[in-house]
Amino acid sequence: VQLQASGGGLVQAGDSLRLSCSASGRTFSMYAMGWFRQAAGKEREFVAGISQSGGAKLNAVSVKGRFTISRDNEKNTVYLQMNRLKPEDTARYYCAAGRLAYGTSSRSDEYTNWGQGTLVTVSS
Repeated sequence: VQLQASGGGLVQAGDSLRLSCSASGRTFSMYAMGWFRQAAGKEREFVAGISQSGGAKLNAVSVKGRFTISRDNEKNTVYLQMNRLKPEDTARYYCAAGRLAYGTSSRSDEYTNWGQGTLVTVSS
């Protein structure tokens, strides 16, 4: 599956953005999906994950209560709704797909397919 992320941009602190990740192919529903981010000079970190069916979700502590991951298997798309954005959320956001046995995961090494990333910049 090939992934294409979009929706990034420059916003002010407190604003909202919705990222989208579109997948090619007919096997999207067989993949657990995740969002990761990498800020300049920092390591990539997990943001949110969702199981194949969407029934299981996992959020990083830093975004809990502000970010929501969802998916639409008919549209081959996973979303990341980001509310109450903070300057520390500034990063390039990547979507990823993995054939997990069940549930979701915060481990980047369990995801085999990655999109090119979309840049989110939050000004104070």
